[in-house]
Amino acid sequence: MAETNRQILLKSRPPGEPGLDNFELADAPMPVPGDGEVLVRSIYLSLDPYMRGRMRDVKSYVPPAEIGAVMPGAVVGEVMESHDADYAPGDIVEVYHGWQEYAASPAKFLRRVDATAAPISTALGVLGMPGVTAFFGLLDVGRPKPGETVLVSAASGAVGGVVGQIAKIKGCRAVGIAGGPAKSRWVTEELGFDACIDYRAEDLDEGIQRTCPDGVDVYYDNVGGRTLDAVLRRINDRARIVICGMISEYNLEKPELAPRPTRALLVHRARMEGLIVFDYVDRFPEALASLADWVRSGELKYRETIADGIENAPAAFIGLLKGENFGKQLVRLGPEPA
Repeated sequence: MAETNRQILLKSRPPGEPGLDNFELADAPMPVPGDGEVLVRSIYLSLDPYMRGRMRDVKSYVPPAEIGAVMPGAVVGEVMESHDADYAPGDIVEVYHGWQEYAASPAKFLRRVDATAAPISTALGVLGMPGVTAFFGLLDVGRPKPGETVLVSAASGAVGGVVGQIAKIKGCRAVGIAGGPAKSRWVTEELGFDACIDYRAEDLDEGIQRTCPDGVDVYYDNVGGRTLDAVLRRINDRARIVICGMISEYNLEKPELAPRPTRALLVHRARMEGLIVFDYVDRFPEALASLADWVRSGELKYRETIADGIENAPAAFIGLLKGENFGKQLVRLGPEPA
């Protein structure tokens, strides 16, 4: 086991797009677990768009990350030492202990990962928070009906790709929005969406009209901004808009002042609702059971982009915000157990 614990700290708050100088690689003493705690060695670190919001000193559904503190985030890791009867060395767990190679965490905050069911990395993606976000956002907030058209932005991402596949499983027509021909092909040819709009090659208004000729019944929004504007112009009566993320706006120094076509919500008696997945913590087992069944049956596919080494986490995160990843973005911090 290592003698020091490498960490990525938040060095400063970026006013706009984050840079490498906003992060700091630091060495800390190896943590020592106390009573009821477990020492976990990180194997995979999850990188997610919401982390950009944690870098801002603004009120939100969770407190902002503190300057000089470890960047927040979930990891899958191996138990190295346990002072709790429910966990033993060698167990694989998920825990929210941030961008660091080791941490001592209270056992009550750990989630056991079945290393025989699927690759352990999936506990941070399709069988973790992104998959659960897709599940409840679509089924509880979007409430799709068979035959309806479900449109998903960031359709090649960790959440969007799952949303479209669940829509297909539930008998809907799934249309994605993605950036670039490779991602668009993957969305249709591998994930089974009925169509995909390449927003880099096609006008969004024209693309939505072409791929959704009968309008949009459910829109799962991971992007916000002008993409949301374009979709609102094509919604049907009683449409449901799920606000999951607004990645196009996260790096703006000032909010966009463009007029929004929100009158469409009135005209079409549509509903727009925000989603915070942690509101569903008590129901996570329900979602994870369904997602695992679909993965085993081959109905639910996924893809991962993996960077290596904690020192490369900031660059991978910056790339994620630019859409450079394919599927779930992870950082491998150490080897999996033999």
